[in-house]
Amino acid sequence: MNDMAVFYPQIRGVHIFSAMLSGGLFALRGACALAGQRWPRVAPVRYASYAIDTTLLTAALMLVTILPAAMFANHWLTVKLCFVALYVALGIATMRARDPGVRVGCYIAALAAFVLVVGIARMHQPLGWFALLAK
Repeated sequence: MNDMAVFYPQIRGVHIFSAMLSGGLFALRGACALAGQRWPRVAPVRYASYAIDTTLLTAALMLVTILPAAMFANHWLTVKLCFVALYVALGIATMRARDPGVRVGCYIAALAAFVLVVGIARMHQPLGWFALLAK
């Protein structure tokens, strides 16, 4: 057994809490940025976002080293990581795009990608929430 396995519940808790903080902060920052407010782009808020996302990624990597490889046999983690990358790219575009329509579209798509990531993580299934429809 992996020595870190005894810390699995705590690491998982940090991962889930960081994921909810990350998504919540993005939703708030994105909505306020779309409303024309400046605070979502100031350095302390950006750095807080980076710190949360770094904690999230670190906990995720720790979980991957703890969990048995068989848990990932159906490729849910690969699909989740693809949607995480999409979420990050759309989040960046939300904050940086000049065209308001593009920013709104990226914001909505980023939130949708985040919801899909959560569904895939909760279900441990590449279809995520859509797996509930297949039953």
